[in-house]
Amino acid sequence: MRQLRGQERVITANRQTSWAFADAFVAEDEALHGARERARELGLRSVSPGTGAALRLLAAAADAKAVAEIGTGTGVSGMYLLHGMRRDGVLTTVDPEPERQQFAREAFREAGFATNRARFIPGRALDVLPRLADGGYDLVFCDGDRLESLDVLAESLRLLRPGGLVCFEGVFADGRTVDSAAQPAEVLRLRELLRAVRESQELMSALLPVGDGLLCAVRRG
Repeated sequence: MRQLRGQERVITANRQTSWAFADAFVAEDEALHGARERARELGLRSVSPGTGAALRLLAAAADAKAVAEIGTGTGVSGMYLLHGMRRDGVLTTVDPEPERQQFAREAFREAGFATNRARFIPGRALDVLPRLADGGYDLVFCDGDRLESLDVLAESLRLLRPGGLVCFEGVFADGRTVDSAAQPAEVLRLRELLRAVRESQELMSALLPVGDGLLCAVRRG
């Protein structure tokens, strides 16, 4: 097996093509297409199909019954999570914009999910998360304010059962996370998040190269 000499290999055109192929491998239904289109109209960025498929897979692998989502958007990531969860599972999704949550409600209904499969809570993540039950969740998906990442990580660890998963979307920040040029505060906070997760003795982590980077970690038992 070839070994790398201290640094990752340069990303070749072939590797970029392979990543694009992996993202395009996922087939999306009309409900997902509709939610994506609504997000574009609102100027929001949705998770990529590859990221959505990874979330669906992780939810299924965890046999997730209770999932917390930070950043409802128009429902794209929520639908992927619901597709992976148990049939009796409930998604608790938090967003500061009630209008977005209404769009997500409509998307979930169009996808055929019963109304009791999702609980919508409007508000800032750091105001809402402290009210949720300790150890009551199988998976926490974070796609909110990057400046709050470290605080959200701390709350997520409190919410997770042993063996539960926490996932952060967008940790590549369009390549800025590894760019040596001066970066804004939100990118610096992402670097702190990556370091904290990697060095934590409480977590077993992996950084998945899907979409704009999906940081995943399992809370050790």
